[in-house]
Amino acid sequence: MAKATKTSMFVWEGVNRRGQAVKGEMSSMNSALVKAQLRKQGIDPKKVKKAPQPLFGIGGGPKKKRIKSSDITFFTRQMATMVKSGVPLVQSFDIVADGVDNLSLKQVIFEIRDSVASGNDFAAALKQHPNLFDELTCNLVESGEQAGTLESMLDKVAIYKEKTEALKAKIKKAMMYPTITLMVAFAVTLVLLIKVIPSFQEMFTSFGSELPAPTQFVVNLSELAQQYYLYILGGAVIIFVAFFQALKTSPSFKDNFERGMLQVPVLGDLIRKAAVARYARVLSTTFAAGVPLVDALESVSGAVGNSLYRDAVLNIRDDVASGQQMHLAMRATKVFPNMVVQMTSIGEESGALDTMLGKAANYYEDEVDNAVDNLTALIEPMIMVFLGVVIGGLIVAMYLPIFQMGSAI
Repeated sequence: MAKATKTSMFVWEGVNRRGQAVKGEMSSMNSALVKAQLRKQGIDPKKVKKAPQPLFGIGGGPKKKRIKSSDITFFTRQMATMVKSGVPLVQSFDIVADGVDNLSLKQVIFEIRDSVASGNDFAAALKQHPNLFDELTCNLVESGEQAGTLESMLDKVAIYKEKTEALKAKIKKAMMYPTITLMVAFAVTLVLLIKVIPSFQEMFTSFGSELPAPTQFVVNLSELAQQYYLYILGGAVIIFVAFFQALKTSPSFKDNFERGMLQVPVLGDLIRKAAVARYARVLSTTFAAGVPLVDALESVSGAVGNSLYRDAVLNIRDDVASGQQMHLAMRATKVFPNMVVQMTSIGEESGALDTMLGKAANYYEDEVDNAVDNLTALIEPMIMVFLGVVIGGLIVAMYLPIFQMGSAI
């Protein structure tokens, strides 16, 4: 088995063709290769040395952070802007990297730049990082390079990434508020049961009378919580970790969970609209890029974000490959709204499928936005009622014996 090539970061200084002093960083195996790459770029290297490493991994420089999808979206948009402005591709990488704070992303950009500078295609350089750049992005960039329209294709990729990020942000917004509120409610309830109610319990024992049924229930619940709270917390953590691990490692569990989420009232409708919006946006982008429809549908199947719609798109791909019109194949799946099917039909007949799908994507992205607002408006009073019943119920149950004593007096 061949050893993985180890690269290091080098800092360099030199003079470009205009006689201007320039400097930068480059990832490579040794300084000789750095000098060779610089000469290919028309730079006369004067000084090349390894970038200093901070002692014990800490120092004044920026720390490495995980590269998020939003970072990739930023990189794509910046590259589209640079290339559109007429900046040479290799130089664009340096300019974009200079404005990046994430050291991990900066290093990836330098690696892509070095690969492109050594003669590889931009798409081939992106494919060396499959965990960061999905197949759809690589295919679109490759189509742009082959057609000589890299400038416009990068812009399409950037728009696709931005729309996707916006859609994800809207769904996260809808889920974040209830999730945090329920977690806080669980924590507050546990604190009441473990710390607050026992002090009331000591007072109740001095009364010598029988406690009301709600109070007795809460006292029994408190005793259980005091005895088993570590098991409760441990069990909650184990369930949480096991759930997300199953989502990552078990395709069947993930598929069943995604299908089950579609049946949840209100939230299921939001997920359906988001899946349709992704389908229309990605298919519009790929088809406009000149990707054959069957190949475009293959890419779309991995981008819709739900197993039911993924399988539906794969069925559409098979039907289209056998010669059936796409809108008929979409109708046969029975998962796409009639409006999208009709717009697809008009697009096929008029030869403007990408335009019609783009309009459908815009409509359903707006629908997702409205659904998020409606969901938030619906959830807020429900959560307030839930908190009132749970927390308020505990407090009222604790004060019932005191109220009874007051009425007896």
